[in-house]
Amino acid sequence: MTHLFPAETDIPGSARRRYRICTKLVIDTSDPEVTFDEEGVSNYWHEHQAFLAKQPNAESRAALLEATVKRLRTYGQGRKYDCILGLSGGVDSSYLAWLAVKLGLRPLLVHFDNGWNSELAVSNIEQICRRLRLPLHTFVMDWPEFRDLQRAYFKASVLDLEVPTDHMIFGALYKVARQNSIRFILSGNNHRTEWLLPREWYYRKFDLVSIKGIHRRYGELPMKRLPALGVWQSAWYQMRFRMQDIKLLDLVDYRKQEAKDLLMSELGWRDYGGKHYESIFTRFYQGYILPRKYGIDKRRAHLSNLILSQQMTREQALAELQQPTYDPQLQEEDKIYVAKKLGFSGTEFEDLLKLPGRRHEEFGTDERDLRLLREFMGWIRPITTIAKKGGWRVDN
Repeated sequence: MTHLFPAETDIPGSARRRYRICTKLVIDTSDPEVTFDEEGVSNYWHEHQAFLAKQPNAESRAALLEATVKRLRTYGQGRKYDCILGLSGGVDSSYLAWLAVKLGLRPLLVHFDNGWNSELAVSNIEQICRRLRLPLHTFVMDWPEFRDLQRAYFKASVLDLEVPTDHMIFGALYKVARQNSIRFILSGNNHRTEWLLPREWYYRKFDLVSIKGIHRRYGELPMKRLPALGVWQSAWYQMRFRMQDIKLLDLVDYRKQEAKDLLMSELGWRDYGGKHYESIFTRFYQGYILPRKYGIDKRRAHLSNLILSQQMTREQALAELQQPTYDPQLQEEDKIYVAKKLGFSGTEFEDLLKLPGRRHEEFGTDERDLRLLREFMGWIRPITTIAKKGGWRVDN
């Protein structure tokens, strides 16, 4: 179903509203939770100003970066690697790999192969590994099982079809890190390009209860080989093995276009278009399914982030939004390709895309596990503090 008005969505529970767009950003009422002040400025603008006020200044960030790198190097002494880094071939992870080498770190690169890589992404990965002389571990998903899970998500007609991929990426990283006795995971996540993302435009990636609920309802194959990482598994990795995510890009002046220019000139990297479009599935999901089925154009969030970090003007963002999410002919080619790869007939796939949206929570959530974990952590922290003060050994 194509939406004529961006303010209207089919997400259960949402209500139609008079269309409005932020006068400072390009976020609009396609986000059902956005609010505006008397001047038409959205809540995100004001919340971001409050967020910035709490961030360290350039001098403090430089000191934090130096301390973080020193910590990783110290940890890596006598080890083959001092950190691990997930490499997709996109700009964030590619620049992070370059930055890690520049800082003197020795990362193990891990590429998550779920069967949807574009040829351009593969080429970028090869160039980065070769020119930076970094080792690469490719984690290949069990395709029949993973395809079955993706098919289940289409049948469930939930909004966030990227949950299977995003969830398993972290599971794979933690698994490979543990196999190689690596404690630190470098993350390409950063607030300059990813701070703003409306809660109604995605679902929590670590909710293994929801994933299993959808799979139990619509899956056909046992889910045995997928690297699932739920609440308790994640807590175990972090508490038992002291594994930790490090967001290096938040400690430098990360500017997306400058990063692209550097990657192209130094590493032979090539641009792939939209954010995360290095994946054919993501390109089709963000550029075709979300706008047509839910009235969501994620570029509004991506571009608003660039406005907030002063990497783009609002006028430039509005001009970009006038363009198609990506080439219309390629959209139709992707639709045929995705349907065939997932094992749906053309008619069956069209029918699935027309189903009304359903909430992920209908299939169960991990809220109970999260509550129990918070209670457990509240109980264990005082004991851990006492143990450390007493000289007990509480980690490996």
